[in-house]
Amino acid sequence: MGKVVMYSSVSVDGFIADDNDQVGPLFDWMSGGDVPLGETGQVKVTQASYDYTRPYWDEIGVTVVGRHAFDMTDGWGGKPPSGIDHMVVVTHRPVPDGWDPEAPFHLVDGIEAAMARAQQLAGDRTVEVAAGDVGGQMLAAGLVDEVAMDMVPVVFGSGKRYFGSVDVQHLLEDPDVVIQGNRVLHLRYRVRARR
Repeated sequence: MGKVVMYSSVSVDGFIADDNDQVGPLFDWMSGGDVPLGETGQVKVTQASYDYTRPYWDEIGVTVVGRHAFDMTDGWGGKPPSGIDHMVVVTHRPVPDGWDPEAPFHLVDGIEAAMARAQQLAGDRTVEVAAGDVGGQMLAAGLVDEVAMDMVPVVFGSGKRYFGSVDVQHLLEDPDVVIQGNRVLHLRYRVRARR
């Protein structure tokens, strides 16, 4: 079984979007370089960001998101982003009308069931959990092995929190990845086991 990594780009004050679900400059680093990150060449980053991000993307087998992200992106048009094989959506509602039943999206009720399905689909590859409410719930339940964030030098002041509504203290290890790109600091922490 692969590891579980909670991930998002984040403001220095801990937000993944503003109060209106706008991400502002959080992903500007993905156009701040000259090295294509994907096959389309639309995303271009610095070499340092490429050397960190490309291998991480390549290890992801499944991404777990909440229904809010799924609805906001219109289900990514039925095609998981960044070349990911499958997406698991935590939701209590059925698929939208007209949804392609062949799309590699799996709608599951509850975080434990979502993680079980994601790990089954991922095998020994990484399960990525989108930061926010679902990610925070999975961290609180002890289902996350690592926390990864691409910290962007912007202060939102308020908005959607990286850890969602988690209100319990969790200790992380010292960062084992600290890489500076253009307008981004890539950070990765292992989650310290609870005693």
